[in-house]
Amino acid sequence: MRCATSSARPASRRAVAAAPATVWATARIAALGTAVALLAGCAVGPDFHTPAAPATGDYLHASATAKANQAQAQARDVQQLHPGTELTGQWWQLFHSTQLDAVVRSALAASPTLAAANATLAQAREQVNVARAALLPSASASAGVQRSRSGGALEGAADTSSLYSIGAAASYSPDVFGGTRRGIEQQQALAEYQRDELAAAYLTLTGDVVNEVLTIASTRLQLSTTDDLIGVDRKNLALTQREFAVGIATRADVLTADAQLASDLTQLPTLQKQLDQAYDELAVLAGQTPARWKVQPIDIQQFTLPHDLPLSLPSRLVRQRPDILAAQSQLHAASAAIGVAVAQELPDITLSASLTRQALQAADLFHQFDTLWGLGGSLTQPLFKGGALRAQVRSAQDAFRAQAATYRSTVLEALGQVADDLWALQYDAQLLTVDRHSQDVAFEALQLQQQSYTVGTTTVLSLITAQRTYAQARLSYVTAQVQQFEDTAGLIVAMGGGWWNDRLEVSAR
Repeated sequence: MRCATSSARPASRRAVAAAPATVWATARIAALGTAVALLAGCAVGPDFHTPAAPATGDYLHASATAKANQAQAQARDVQQLHPGTELTGQWWQLFHSTQLDAVVRSALAASPTLAAANATLAQAREQVNVARAALLPSASASAGVQRSRSGGALEGAADTSSLYSIGAAASYSPDVFGGTRRGIEQQQALAEYQRDELAAAYLTLTGDVVNEVLTIASTRLQLSTTDDLIGVDRKNLALTQREFAVGIATRADVLTADAQLASDLTQLPTLQKQLDQAYDELAVLAGQTPARWKVQPIDIQQFTLPHDLPLSLPSRLVRQRPDILAAQSQLHAASAAIGVAVAQELPDITLSASLTRQALQAADLFHQFDTLWGLGGSLTQPLFKGGALRAQVRSAQDAFRAQAATYRSTVLEALGQVADDLWALQYDAQLLTVDRHSQDVAFEALQLQQQSYTVGTTTVLSLITAQRTYAQARLSYVTAQVQQFEDTAGLIVAMGGGWWNDRLEVSAR
């Protein structure tokens, strides 16, 4: 707690003794006012300081980085990371999909989650205004009439009269020890927390929309590939049945071909359910009912994998991830709460003044009236509350320590999440390289089987087997491609998604 000090020198005793009584009274009032003003510059409780950023400049250990560089050298589809590059607000535009951009913007415009977060933020800011009002004097006006009767039936007469009054009153509680200012600081921190929650809702919404769109594209491709496999299975079963009829194939061969067809057919309902549910989830994210939601078919070919990716440094990450900022705001509020609790143990000063006019007739309130006025001040010092006030201070300090630990945990989890996403992208590139090679080999084998079948040097069964192998290799390759898209989006979201560069707040009225 810091307090201002006065450099004024006290007057000599002789000068004080010679001063008139009115001057002495004025001096005492001025001294009291100066003391109150100086004390008002103090604020009990600790001053909040933003936690230091992580000292490390990397997400991965040095040995892990060398291993990652070796893995990158073996892969073809490696994305280049650019540390320190700023993230864009519309981060999903890195995929260069106009359809994705339209869906995300529709969700941002109609999301009830964002609307609720905006309204909650507006409410928190109004609470700051409520807290600030305590620093100002309060004033009120009053008016009244009182009708009374004196005497009674036993005296044979009664006197009825009315008394009209109007007046005003004011009171002021100087924030001598800064408890009110700590309360304002606490409300401001809570408002910042709601701002961070709005950013988190924005980031979660955009990330969920991108993931659902990628799920739709991936599922549609899996359905298409499964249909191709089922077509191949039907040809294989028909061929095996004909060979069984002429005695070339066995009954076991027919059952094997039939089982393969049945196995692939069982995948269709699961994939179709996944697709329909993804469309419904996308409708809800966009603020629409599934029955009214219409979206064009989404294909993976509509997306372009960004080759260059921005990478926020750890020191920047802790200043931009909404969950870390929210934990920091809660830590700030907990720090201010200590000052609020300490102020409850200290004296409370209240100054008051009132002015009232009274008259027997309402019209006389403005020219024939009695005037009542009053000035007062009070000081309240808690003496004994069973240790409750001191317990409140200790409770606030414990809450601050708990929130400090929560903040550290949030930072560590964020750093771990980014590290996991970096590993995922590196291994995605390796897997995609292997799957592309498998697809190329399967396609070349299929071409050779087609040429051999044309000249009669291979069987239909061999051609069907080559077709199935190629379809499976193609499905594996595109699945790995979709996974790379998803992990790319995951990394950008883990770094904060550039929400600070987009317009989040809208009018709540």
